[in-house]
Amino acid sequence: MTRHGTRFGTVLVANRGEIARRVIRAASSAGLRSVAVYSDADRDALHVSEADTAVRIGPASAAESYLSIPALLSAAERAGADAVHPGYGFLSERAAFARAVTDAGLVFVGPPAAVMEAMGSKDKARQIAIAAGVPVVPAADPASGDDLDAVLEQVGLPLLVKAAAGGGGKGMRVVRDAAALPEAVAAARREAAAAFGDDTVLFERYVEHGRHIEVQVFGDEHGHVVHLFERDCSVQRRHQKVIEEAPATVISDDVRRVVTSSAVALARAVGYVNAGTVEFLVSGATPTSWR
Repeated sequence: MTRHGTRFGTVLVANRGEIARRVIRAASSAGLRSVAVYSDADRDALHVSEADTAVRIGPASAAESYLSIPALLSAAERAGADAVHPGYGFLSERAAFARAVTDAGLVFVGPPAAVMEAMGSKDKARQIAIAAGVPVVPAADPASGDDLDAVLEQVGLPLLVKAAAGGGGKGMRVVRDAAALPEAVAAARREAAAAFGDDTVLFERYVEHGRHIEVQVFGDEHGHVVHLFERDCSVQRRHQKVIEEAPATVISDDVRRVVTSSAVALARAVGYVNAGTVEFLVSGATPTSWR
């Protein structure tokens, strides 16, 4: 198999559990040799036995094993891997990891580091989405800074305070009363700083009873992007998806065309390569934001 003109035959899977098993099976189907990694806690896990070979990367602590870029690169070298697949979670969305893999002369099976950096911050990603013609919710001008009166005037109520970095509902507060905004901002900043090391927050219109619609996209290295339609991920607990339903039965054909074409436009604009997901918040019959 080739990537960036480089042929590779051995893939190290920088993950564990079911996701690692899926990647290992896919690698086998493609005729590739697979390398599993494991911490002391996962020595007897199924993904270890199912791979062609396995390498210990450290103690049970994720920080010293699955989150250790030096440990993973060392494992790739020891196993003779020429490509790395991050799976999801752990280091899969870390631009530093993608760049370290390619700098080591290996193929990173995922989007380029530059794309991760561009889309990793919600405020920068929002500007890219707008430039690509993707519909977005009303939001405060970043130049407003801590001028909460200006924020209220621009966004109105209810509004959402959310961390610019990270996700999973951390650093997020819904505000329906102007008097509650200062404390909501302070709380969101504290939580964002603790979770992501960045207390930057954004302000945007809160969409009541919005549907969480995701579109799967695939991009190649020649600028071609396709979508594989959408799924409804609105059933959540603590901002984490519980059920995904495909196709999304709650949207019209017109909305489906808007979200799928917007997802492709965004992926193409940012130069996305590999598989990815574009998430939308849809209110009623109209898509109201890219997230």
